[in-house]
Amino acid sequence: MLKVSENRRFLVHEDGTPFFYLGDTAWELLHRCTIEETARYLTDRAAKRFTVIQTVVLAELDGLHTPNCNGDLPLLDDDPTRPNEAYFQHVDAVVELAASLGLHIGMLPTWGDKWNRKWGVGPEIFTPENARIYGEFLGRRYADAPLIWIVGGDRPIENEMHRQIVRAMAEGLRIGDDGRHLITMHTWGPHSTAEYVHDEAWLDFHTCQSGHARNSANWRFIEADYARTPTRPCMDAEPGYEDIADNIRNLDGGYLDDWEVRKALYWSLFAGAHGHTYGCNPVWQMWTPGRNQMIHARRPWYEAIHLPGSSQMQHARALLQSRPFLSRIPDQSLIASEIGEGTHHVRATRDSEGRYAMIYIPASPTIGAGRIEIDTTSLTGAQLAAWWYDPRTGVAHSLGVLDKAPLMTFAPPQGGPDWVLVLDDAACGFLAPGRG
Repeated sequence: MLKVSENRRFLVHEDGTPFFYLGDTAWELLHRCTIEETARYLTDRAAKRFTVIQTVVLAELDGLHTPNCNGDLPLLDDDPTRPNEAYFQHVDAVVELAASLGLHIGMLPTWGDKWNRKWGVGPEIFTPENARIYGEFLGRRYADAPLIWIVGGDRPIENEMHRQIVRAMAEGLRIGDDGRHLITMHTWGPHSTAEYVHDEAWLDFHTCQSGHARNSANWRFIEADYARTPTRPCMDAEPGYEDIADNIRNLDGGYLDDWEVRKALYWSLFAGAHGHTYGCNPVWQMWTPGRNQMIHARRPWYEAIHLPGSSQMQHARALLQSRPFLSRIPDQSLIASEIGEGTHHVRATRDSEGRYAMIYIPASPTIGAGRIEIDTTSLTGAQLAAWWYDPRTGVAHSLGVLDKAPLMTFAPPQGGPDWVLVLDDAACGFLAPGRG
């Protein structure tokens, strides 16, 4: 089971050790995949050191009226108080398989079109009364499973009825599992849950959906949510997907690639996020030839799981877990040169005690002869061990031990485009970034 850390910035295990939320969006996994296909997908994600799989019980793509792979619908007569046991036996099997691979399920009880259609298939079937009953059912059934509850489902709360439904479902989950699991919300993009549920007692951490566009400045959401009171952990639970059309419909802008998903990853983490979610366009919908594709899917999911971005996510996890984790804070004051915008926006994070700093440089600086200037006054030690960390491979290249000066300049290596500069207090004796 997981909980929020004492400083209210991170997620931890029951014993207080850090939990790195590295998620993947597999929204249609429970609805479209056989158990054999599910095993293929989950085995791949576990091998790439993902920790959370975000998926939906009442799925987006006609999840109420199109049966799952076994021919079962989730509810009897569209009634949330009458779950179909056969359907949930398949959900049970997926949850158990994920657990056997060391994965948590980020479980959405329903996609949002079932309580705020706004767009999509729907129909709207939830009231506050049946949402609470349905939540209690799920909470009891999965009380002992490794999962995180995610209410909402890509829709905003637009009126008091919506709020009552979402609140009742969350409270039902908490009653059903006796408070054993964390609860958050998945909202529509580009927005943060803080806009809708910041004052809700049931909310354990904030998420945003930053949007499926090139150079989406997700760090702005994280900065804002990190500064809110009461303090809650925050993260981007749906950034731009790998292999999705820029701005979703704009094929003229091409498709987002691994560089785009890396930028979203490091921008959000270094802005203060406790974790991050990756996504891939064919994978969220589990698209295969013969199905109607969504948002210009151009390859089947079982090929898309091998796109490079999914393998590169683990390098951020390895990097951050190779240094003291729970004391990490965002700190843009480390950057003495231009912070930059768009592709060139630089983000910095450091240890609150000054033992290390990390600076993400998404592309070679356009000014200062391609160099970046770092203000080291917040770092401890007379000498700094300096490294360039490759976010594509997870390999660290040593620059040796340098005498610390108040301002120090560094030129990113060739062969980027992006790099992470790591500066350690040499006296701490940390291993190479990504190891430890």
